[in-house]
Parts: sequence; structure tokens; C-alpha cells
Amino acid sequence: MNLIWATRGRTWGFRFLRDGGFRDPLPEYDDVFSGVADGREACHRVGGKVALRFPDPRERQDRAGRVIPHEFVVFGPEADGINSVEEGRQLVWPLVADEFKRVWELPEPPSADA
Repeated sequence: MNLIWATRGRTWGFRFLRDGGFRDPLPEYDDVFSGVADGREACHRVGGKVALRFPDPRERQDRAGRVIPHEFVVFGPEADGINSVEEGRQLVWPLVADEFKRVWELPEPPSADA
């Protein structure tokens, strides 16, 4: 699946855990999320890309007690099937759940697509 994934860990701040194949995913991320309002959840389409935000399904919290948010930019054919937060969560979360389980408590964040 083609996606950019930004999230926090228990002790580390926002990082890209998947870069979608971009050398620098930030411009793509900024482009798609620039029209997204603040809030716990979001699903916003920009052309053939979808900005998707939802809280951690297991309600894991960082050391400050904030529920971990997950933000994705989904593109390619997979983006066509996402029209709501729930559709996005059902499609994307199973693909990253095990990965996040392994890394969220690490003292240092892993690099994107490591």
C-alpha cells in the first residue's frame, strides 16, 4: 500500500514511520493535510490522495497522557476506497498495527520504512 504515516511513540514526538517512497515525505504530507481541520479524526480527499487521522485504536498514550494520533496520506488505488475515517481505519490499521506495537515504546523512534 502506498502511504505516508506520521505518529508519536510513548516517549518520542511525531515522526514519519513510513515515507511512501518519497525521499522527503513532508511536502506531500503538508500538501494533503493543509486543508484538514484540527480534531481527533479526519478524512479529507485532495485529488487522488486522502488525508486520514484517527486516535490509536488501543488508546495508547504518550508519557504526557495524550492518546497517540495516527496520520496517514494514502495514495494510489487504495485511496479510492476511503470515503470516511472508519473505512480508512479498517483498510489501513491492519497493515500497520503490528509495526506500531513493536515500536511505540522504543526510547528512540525508528527511521521511516526502516
